[in-house]
Amino acid sequence: MKNYDVLIVGGGIAGLMSAYRLITERPDLKILLIEKGKEIKKRQCPIIAKKTSSCLKCKPCAIMEGLGGAGAFSDGKYIISNEYGGWLPDFMDGEEVLRYIHMADDILMSFGATKDVYMPDDELKLECLRHDLLMQQAIVKHLGTDANFNTMNNLIDFLLEHIEVLTMSRVVDIDIASHEVTYVQDSNEYVVRGENILIAVGRAGARDFKLWCEKNDIPLKNNQVDIGVRVELPWTIWKHFSARIYEPKILYRTSLYHDSVRMFCFNEKGHVVTENTDGILTVNGHSFKNEAKKSQNSNFALLSTTNFTEPFDEPIEYARFIASLANKISGGSVLVQRLGDLVNGHRTNENRLRQSSVKPTLKAVAGDLSLCLPKRQLDNIIETLYALDKIAPGTANYDTLLYGVECKYYSARPSCHNFEIDNTSKIYALGDGAGFTRSLSQAAAHGLIVADEILK
Repeated sequence: MKNYDVLIVGGGIAGLMSAYRLITERPDLKILLIEKGKEIKKRQCPIIAKKTSSCLKCKPCAIMEGLGGAGAFSDGKYIISNEYGGWLPDFMDGEEVLRYIHMADDILMSFGATKDVYMPDDELKLECLRHDLLMQQAIVKHLGTDANFNTMNNLIDFLLEHIEVLTMSRVVDIDIASHEVTYVQDSNEYVVRGENILIAVGRAGARDFKLWCEKNDIPLKNNQVDIGVRVELPWTIWKHFSARIYEPKILYRTSLYHDSVRMFCFNEKGHVVTENTDGILTVNGHSFKNEAKKSQNSNFALLSTTNFTEPFDEPIEYARFIASLANKISGGSVLVQRLGDLVNGHRTNENRLRQSSVKPTLKAVAGDLSLCLPKRQLDNIIETLYALDKIAPGTANYDTLLYGVECKYYSARPSCHNFEIDNTSKIYALGDGAGFTRSLSQAAAHGLIVADEILK
């Protein structure tokens, strides 16, 4: 059996940053990183490659899994703020979190990330407040889906020269007593051991991580679940915001239910894309730096937040069930509907979609979102769109497209001390998959934070 000083489960930005910090500070360390997806250079979605117009449910999903994690194919927004993007400030000093975010940014810039930033804008924030909308402020970088991928690729190339990396290898168990890690590669089972183990499985591994915690009697705390749609409209409607801050990240409290709805993940001149998480299809958005790849639309997520209390303790399964309804109704795809049709109680069909002034960037099935989204979330989304229309007229146009379902669920968070999992020794949880972060910047920072805990 091979033994390692550090064994990292998951090759997303959190795991990569941990590996970078450890090997640059201690070149003598023997480090193994295990990733269940493909090498980054072999990650190619057939839809993006224009080999097909619909999701083929590839295993593993090139968008969600592989070296670089889901962040490698995100639109590459890097948020330099501790105001949002995760829950790290709940567990350590906020200024220290911000210091680590800047540290991670410096590392990414050394591998080619842009130095250009968008600054906060108090005038736009005031305009939002006049209409009962709260715009969160941050320094934002837009790396771009294409440029972000290249940056990740450069970081991974560096790591491949200094640590051992296994891809297409799925970890099936971690023994908390012996630190033996069992993984499967090419249908064969192998066992290795790590003195320190970092679990950085990302959103795609959240369900498996939760089951492992339950198996080992590790206390868990459920996080919120966000369910809603991806909105697509002409890019000029939000140009006055995106030109100044790039991403309008806006919160709204609905008058009917007093629920929180958030607008985020804005992609100017972007594309709506499909994601496959363990066979469930959801939607997301990408935006490229390359002008030739830009569209005439912008898109953003609009999600209603739910925090479940006792006795229900399976928010991830709740979100997956709603998304699976959309998959079933669409015949194994995702749905798209015009806002006007939804409000008027009409199903969007292919004929109505062809008449739309907004041309969809994703080939989705025209249908009726009211058949899969719960009424409460649907009411919240419609009310919020009309609220946003006050600061960006045209947002609530009849032809505005709504894709469903988009959902963001965060793993049940394990009980930890300095991110070392309770009831274990030298086994750490980090990143989105452990319920501590929900952004590229905080996940990257978390990788450095946990690495420094080990170096201590």
